[in-house]
Amino acid sequence: MIRNYIKTAFRNLWRHKAFSVINITGLSVALGSCMLILLYTMDEVSYDRFNLNKDKIYRLVSTSTGPTGEVSKTASTGMMPGPAFKQQIPEIENFVRLQENSFIVKRGNDVFNQDALYADESFFSIFSFPTLRGDPKTALKDIHSVVLSEEVAEKYFGKQDAVGRVLDLKVNDAFQPFTVSAVVKQSPQNSSVKIKMLVPMKFAQSQFNDTQWFNFFLNTFFTVKPGSNLKAVEAKINSVFNRDAAAQQKEMAQKYGFKDKVKFSLQPLLQMHTSTDYPSDNGLKDASNPVYSYILTGIAVFILLIACINFINLTVARSLKRAKEIGIRKVVGGMRGQLVMQFLGESFILSFIAFLLAILLVQLALPVFNDLANKALAFSYLLSPKLVIGYIAIFLLTGLLAGFYPALVLSGFNPVQTLYNRQYFAGKNYLSKGLVVLQFTLATFFIISTITIYSQFNYLMHFDLGYDAKNVVSVNAAGAADEQKLELFKTELLKNTGIKSVTADQGGRWGTIAHINNGQQTNFDIKHIDEEYLSLFKIPIVKGRNFSKDMVSDSSNSVLVNETFAKQAGWRNPIGQVVDFFYSNKKYNVIGVVKDYHFASLSEKIGPELFSMNPKYPYGNIYIKISAKNSAEALNYIEKEFRQIFPFKPYQHTFIEAQNAENYDKEAKWKQIVTFSALLTIFISCIGLFGLAALSAERRKKEIGIRKVLGASVEGIVRKLSTDFLKLVIISSVVAIPAAWWAMHKWLENYPYRIKINSWIFLLAAALVMLIALVTVSFQSIRAALRNPVNSLRSE
Repeated sequence: MIRNYIKTAFRNLWRHKAFSVINITGLSVALGSCMLILLYTMDEVSYDRFNLNKDKIYRLVSTSTGPTGEVSKTASTGMMPGPAFKQQIPEIENFVRLQENSFIVKRGNDVFNQDALYADESFFSIFSFPTLRGDPKTALKDIHSVVLSEEVAEKYFGKQDAVGRVLDLKVNDAFQPFTVSAVVKQSPQNSSVKIKMLVPMKFAQSQFNDTQWFNFFLNTFFTVKPGSNLKAVEAKINSVFNRDAAAQQKEMAQKYGFKDKVKFSLQPLLQMHTSTDYPSDNGLKDASNPVYSYILTGIAVFILLIACINFINLTVARSLKRAKEIGIRKVVGGMRGQLVMQFLGESFILSFIAFLLAILLVQLALPVFNDLANKALAFSYLLSPKLVIGYIAIFLLTGLLAGFYPALVLSGFNPVQTLYNRQYFAGKNYLSKGLVVLQFTLATFFIISTITIYSQFNYLMHFDLGYDAKNVVSVNAAGAADEQKLELFKTELLKNTGIKSVTADQGGRWGTIAHINNGQQTNFDIKHIDEEYLSLFKIPIVKGRNFSKDMVSDSSNSVLVNETFAKQAGWRNPIGQVVDFFYSNKKYNVIGVVKDYHFASLSEKIGPELFSMNPKYPYGNIYIKISAKNSAEALNYIEKEFRQIFPFKPYQHTFIEAQNAENYDKEAKWKQIVTFSALLTIFISCIGLFGLAALSAERRKKEIGIRKVLGASVEGIVRKLSTDFLKLVIISSVVAIPAAWWAMHKWLENYPYRIKINSWIFLLAAALVMLIALVTVSFQSIRAALRNPVNSLRSE
């Protein structure tokens, strides 16, 4: 009997090729999408689980509460907490501190920028990173040792054994030799800690042994004894901190006005990757917001649901073609349960074929998906036991979802009615229509989301930032450009006619605190610049004047502030006001007000900013305005001069416009993901609608023949056949619009600078869906309307 069911299933699939292709295509695309997203989700939840001590590793985090109740959270600590807590709290087994850094590495005549981590020698006893060569227990014991990843070791030493070889690392103004003590395997894709180069923390302490409890610049991890009460451990941590840091806390309050209450807590290692409370910085990578996994999972469920809806609709709509087969089976003794098993079996066979095709699609789509999701997933990950179980579950769920309802409907046909061609569906077939509405509701929702995200992304990319970044190149001087070298570099560069102007700032983003208005304290961004900075970027001065080299006091006693700074300070006339850097006993006079410009990403509102021209700060970034006509020649000239003036600095340049675009890389990725989801949803919905339209035209071919004999036009018949489906699409738009408005309104709340959700977005989305549906249905409607009525009425 089972053999007969399988034969019948394959015969039906072969006999109705068009509908088989529609069902298999829709299901395979949906299953492939689900498999990719399941792969993404599994990777997200697997982060850091390869560590043998994963269940007892905790990161030290802190919460600061200000005098007025404002709360800030950080995962950074200083050098003091690790050893102090380990020594005084018996539940803490061990600790390791990680601090992000970069070195200039000299190898022969070549120099390189190399990312590195300072780490305590306990690193390998806490984290599980296999070593290829060298002893992990002693790898970080020598103060002048380094540990390299296999990739970095090959970069510097090729295929030779790197252990025992020497690398020259620049420390301050001189190169020092460091011996490679171990080589480790490339860090796993799903690791928050990525090793390229490890340098002993003891070396960092030899350069600067910070004993300040309130400096936060590295990560501290502990291993806690199994069975320990974490709340009790945290209480002991805070007790030690409040006792040991009491004198410094008092000094901070008196000298700097720092009155925040700091409370430490322990964050489990396995919660780090998807934590939104604490940032993953200072050497930790790949932090992720769990909402992305939820969104992608929702998209996968929607797409799979649409494919199953197609299957149900097409199978039920095609059921009248198989009515006589069902009637005969019942007459010869077939039970309803057997018929249910037959049709469920057909559903599983079709799902299995779609599943095999989905695996092929996943393999083909994985490079594109990796680019969209910013991952490095490999096809071999699909063979993970947990993922295989997940895929089997998806396969079984799809087979049941797609086949259960049609099996119940088809197996319930009355044999007498079916054999006399009198089997029709009762009522208005609300379920089938409801499923079509649900499909196109989701399609409309995704189209509205896509248009909104595209509009917001376009708005951010073309927003007037308040300065001119066209053809401005940023060269990283890594703090090596003092006032004399900068002047020399400027002089040489301006000899080239393709270079218009040169300026510099300290690089990075710096913030500090000062007193204004008789002790009122304020936080602000600070930027150290030269006198050409504002003119190169065409940032206007709205009051007062710019810095001038002719005014000696400008470099030592004068500052500029932006409009927001002046407004926040409450200055009606900012010129001549005093900014008191009380912690360094230095006061500066305001000589000018700079027009507000967006010095940070548009995800932030413009904050207060102060500019100084203090010569004691080296320049980290040099900005060069070049001619658009001879950009390649100018870039080559810049590199040549840079290498001559800064021989031990690796040359790196980027265009400011490209840097600005990188600020919205996340938005660009989600624009692609949502667009891809919308296209998939529309594609699967349309192939389902195409099949339903074909079946509708087939069932109504005699009606169409009669209408044509009685004088109906092709246009009238097409309109008649299309109207029923277009009504459903209109209903779906009505349902989707409020849901999409709410979702996009919530999403846009994350941006202080955002578009308004205008009615044209909804009208355009509804019109697009209607047009797509009309084109899909019209193809079958026109084909049916052009048929010769004689052929369809011959049997009457």
